[in-house]
Amino acid sequence: MRVLLTGGGTAGHINPALAIAEIIRRNAPASEIAFVGIKGGREEDLVPREGYPLYFVESIGFARPVWRPKNLRALRMAMRSPRAPETLAILDEFRPDLVIGTGGYACWPIMKAAADRGIPTAVHESNAKLGLAIRKLKRHVDRIWVNFESTEQEVGLPTKTKHVGNPLRESYESLTRERARAYLGIGDDRIVVLSFGGSLGSDALNDAALEFMQNCVAMHPEVVHWHAAGKRGYEALKSRFEEHGLDQSPNCRLFDYFYDMPYRMAAADLVISRAGAMTLSELAQLGKAAILVPSPNVVDDHQTANARALADRNAAVLIPETALSDGALTEAVIDLLSTRDRLRELQTNIHMFAGPDAGRLIWQEIVELTAKK
Repeated sequence: MRVLLTGGGTAGHINPALAIAEIIRRNAPASEIAFVGIKGGREEDLVPREGYPLYFVESIGFARPVWRPKNLRALRMAMRSPRAPETLAILDEFRPDLVIGTGGYACWPIMKAAADRGIPTAVHESNAKLGLAIRKLKRHVDRIWVNFESTEQEVGLPTKTKHVGNPLRESYESLTRERARAYLGIGDDRIVVLSFGGSLGSDALNDAALEFMQNCVAMHPEVVHWHAAGKRGYEALKSRFEEHGLDQSPNCRLFDYFYDMPYRMAAADLVISRAGAMTLSELAQLGKAAILVPSPNVVDDHQTANARALADRNAAVLIPETALSDGALTEAVIDLLSTRDRLRELQTNIHMFAGPDAGRLIWQEIVELTAKK
């Protein structure tokens, strides 16, 4: 089986594609798998680390508001890219039996080109609201896999849509807290706080994490805090981190990105993060207490809806980004860490949101699609 996977720009689109690649490898180890992305996207870093070949197409995202001049170039590129020689050359060279997209503007050119050639195609949407690329592709592809049952109604194509949940890396399904801590060299007596603001980072979360380290972690050796600043904000935050002497505190650790995220998350007692659908699926699978700070910069504010669904069921704590400057994060973390029963309650409740057996369902779909080729 030869499969092309595509989706990118941010880790939120790349990680489900990597998870699907794992599903294929587990079930058909001899399969040939390659990825398609854009230069400058996080896939350029993350995909080669996993040992997969990576092709590139030309594509840029649409800016908001829609009347911005940049969008004229994005529209022209979107019209040209599926027919561009470099896009078609990928299909000619790799000769895929199946092409799977996980959203983001990086997936549009190769998905549309494959569909036009009659190559079996499928897309996966992890969020409750369809992204622009998948909205434009839905009538062209053979299958649409969704994480939320409610998304099936938005798709409006019941014969080709299936609720499968979110595909997760195998490590999220098999790792225990004890095994992860042994791997990372963290004792069972330490309290681990993990925080991150997405693969590109968040200035607001970076500021709040630094404040928490200064006001709490540096003075409490029993607490370990790992924070990923993201690609864009890492150097600036690193300078401030060092100015405050936090680099001399062994229980404060700053990263640009967590390349070993399954181990970090499994080892943590409390996770502070955005509320993207993939992150929430990972937290639910591992049963992790979480403070969610939804990004206000996403379409239809879907992260707030994601976080609210958990907070309303007492499965997570929701803090709006606007409240971070008032010290709300430090206050919330201290409150949770000093009330361990509350921490355990959140862990139990979020685990109830763990999704269906996405790996099995997606593999069944892949077998059906490739059998028709």
